[in-house]
Amino acid sequence: MTDVQQAEVQQAEVLQQIRDLEEQWPVRTTETPFQGRVTGVRTDEVLMPDGSYARRDYQTHPGSVSVLALDDQGRVLILRQYRHPVRQRLWELPAGLLDVPGENPLHAAQRELYEEAHCTAGQWRVLVDFYTSPGGTDEALRLFLATDLAEAEGERYAAHGEELEIETARVPVEELVRLILAGGLHNPTLITGTLALHAALTGPGLDSLRPADSPWPARPFDAA
Repeated sequence: MTDVQQAEVQQAEVLQQIRDLEEQWPVRTTETPFQGRVTGVRTDEVLMPDGSYARRDYQTHPGSVSVLALDDQGRVLILRQYRHPVRQRLWELPAGLLDVPGENPLHAAQRELYEEAHCTAGQWRVLVDFYTSPGGTDEALRLFLATDLAEAEGERYAAHGEELEIETARVPVEELVRLILAGGLHNPTLITGTLALHAALTGPGLDSLRPADSPWPARPFDAA
């Protein structure tokens, strides 16, 4: 085996190990000092590798879904709404909570696309799964790619609260990438989805994406 071939084998072995692994360190005590309507705060005392215990406070979350809706002109449907914690009006993707334990994430995503954008989609794929901020919350998010878009039938969903002032726009993928890299857009789901879509379009193609009903270990669901 040549040096080049040996290096290629070693690189392949390294790449096989680049996977997130399920693991749980021992927890001595746990409590929930706050529980809101949807999310809460949990405090765990976790055993560290040196034998000491460290306190970890984090937000508990039921999980979320989001939709990157791509029209036949290569434009992404985005929404802008006020987000009080950061005191900004952010451009985002349609998204929502998994309100019902075990809820099928595809059904939830279809509901959010209808409610927030009055749209339907003929084809759905999983674009990417990720944890929104794993150092501070257990929120898991499944981001779908929706194509073959059409306007929904019937009356629009009756918005309320922050949703009353939602703005909508359709922006080409390349322009969203430019705005992200220029620091003009900050929503993590929009950034993740746009860059993942761009990678798929310029790489293996949309057919390489997972089916919409693919398993999701972070939030198991009823496939029916």
